[in-house]
Amino acid sequence: MKTYTIEIQRLKSAKHHNGLIELGADVLVQARQGRDEQASTSCLQLPVEDARTLLILLKQQLAELDKLQPRSRRSGRC
Repeated sequence: MKTYTIEIQRLKSAKHHNGLIELGADVLVQARQGRDEQASTSCLQLPVEDARTLLILLKQQLAELDKLQPRSRRSGRC
């Protein structure tokens, strides 16, 4: 398995369609040399400000998806 270092440089957008959340971002992707302790793990790096923004965008998108669910599925019992 190929592993990568993915650096998010700027978050641009977030939207959902057909049960998927799509994030638009400027990213830098570089092949990662495998190490024994992390042989098959890719790494995602982003600044704290972008991490906070990503969390806010995900919460907004999930809230919009929850609005689309029937009331019986919003209760969390499913």
